[in-house]
Amino acid sequence: MTTSESKRVAEALRQIGEEETPVDLMEFTREELQQLFVKGFDEPSFRGDQVFQWLYVHREDEFAQMTNLSKNFRGVLQEKARTSPLEFDGAHESKDGTTKLTFKCDDNAVVETVFIPAEGRNTLCISSQVGCAMGCTFCYTAKMGLKRNLTAAEIVDQVVQARRRMTEVNGHIGNIVFMGMGEPLHNVDNVIQAINILLDENGLNFSRRKITVSTSGMVPAIRRLGEETDVQLAISLNATTDETRSELMPVNDRWSIEELMDALRDYPMSSRERITFEYVLIKGVNDTLQDAQRIIDLTGDIPSKINLIPFNPHPRTPFETPSEETMEAFQQYLVDRNVGVYRRRTRGRDEMAACGQLGKPGDKAEPPHVRKRLEKFRSRQVANG
Repeated sequence: MTTSESKRVAEALRQIGEEETPVDLMEFTREELQQLFVKGFDEPSFRGDQVFQWLYVHREDEFAQMTNLSKNFRGVLQEKARTSPLEFDGAHESKDGTTKLTFKCDDNAVVETVFIPAEGRNTLCISSQVGCAMGCTFCYTAKMGLKRNLTAAEIVDQVVQARRRMTEVNGHIGNIVFMGMGEPLHNVDNVIQAINILLDENGLNFSRRKITVSTSGMVPAIRRLGEETDVQLAISLNATTDETRSELMPVNDRWSIEELMDALRDYPMSSRERITFEYVLIKGVNDTLQDAQRIIDLTGDIPSKINLIPFNPHPRTPFETPSEETMEAFQQYLVDRNVGVYRRRTRGRDEMAACGQLGKPGDKAEPPHVRKRLEKFRSRQVANG
């Protein structure tokens, strides 16, 4: 066990001993559950395997239904543990079949998860935080600011509940993208813990090639993700110069494009794997053919593919989506130069479920670091007529 895993189990044992809040069993890997049941409940280690399969294979959240556990042990679990930290709060289906699922946490915080159907490839876009601290000016979630990190259990439970609710009608969910609310690598401990649970072949059994973590560019955490997992990596790039990227994404003030690219050159990948560069096209900001050429210059020595995303409007934004002609020309420029480039089809926009539209900022003002950049952009718009 790693040090962080030992701390997680030790804290749970303290909770059990002091009869505090029930221990959330979705916080733990299968191996941790084995240790927890031995040390905390005086049960044999195989109970960890049994409960793990009930949670993730059978997707059962009632201890009374875990029938291969003794009645006495089920009663103890009922008193000292729990299985589901999220309360389902509603489903909002878009015209294109994309469905935004909302969940309430214990503190009434709302988590949004997006189910994206496709023939042979259903994907679940999951959240890692309530709100976000990164302050990307084109993103609706940024207007919330950061409320808190999600626990590993709250991250995993999004997947469990989505499988329980969506797969019977829509088919198997085989792909997970950490592209919902929040910056995954700002919550790197819990995200890595959740990944380890998602990958376990005795449970949810996701392939490492079917899990993608998207980041705005937190360089030290990128290095750690590469050291501790072997899932896929996506980078929210969105600009090709430090000046423009810093206007759009405050994270660039801390780690420049050059520092980011250096980390990506070192990122461990197999010979067939690629880093995905996500590029939100914004009218008059980053949509010129000069930008397209700079993408080539920046990524040419990194095994990669480019994912072009039309900007998705949201309330009170000064940004606009480029014309179809501009986006087609941008894509074609890359195609003509043998760049692997894909245009992401906009999904769920009518239910505020598309990329950059998640969250509930309400009517309050943006966080200061977001507002300052937006005011600068609006002033330039006025100056340019």
